[in-house]
Amino acid sequence: MIRPICHDVFFLRQAAADATPQDLSVGQDLFDTLQANAERCVGMAANMIGVNKRIIAVETGFGILVMYNPAILRQRFPYETEEGCLSLTGVRKTTRFREIEVTYVDAQWKKHRTVYTGDVAQIIQHEIDHTRGILI
Repeated sequence: MIRPICHDVFFLRQAAADATPQDLSVGQDLFDTLQANAERCVGMAANMIGVNKRIIAVETGFGILVMYNPAILRQRFPYETEEGCLSLTGVRKTTRFREIEVTYVDAQWKKHRTVYTGDVAQIIQHEIDHTRGILI
């Protein structure tokens, strides 16, 4: 189901609770909402659709990947950039890393540990910040 985008800064600044298998429908809603906004957005966190859970969806170039309880294990090669956000107005400067190692679980609740680079790494970092209540 496509959900409206949350713009409530107070809500968005709250750290998210861990996702559970009961939150799989939230992941599907996040997938649907990102797909519906594909012309202006490449990633979303569950709080952007009004659900305070650690779930993100990312356009990888090969399709949308939904990650439950993502966490960054390692970061390498910092750089400065600017980012926008569908929930916020304007762009902001931030530091990101060109390479990250991430752990997460998928919709079958299988655990993954993967290295991401480039644009996909940047998108994942932005969305994980959302799950931590950090607004960029």
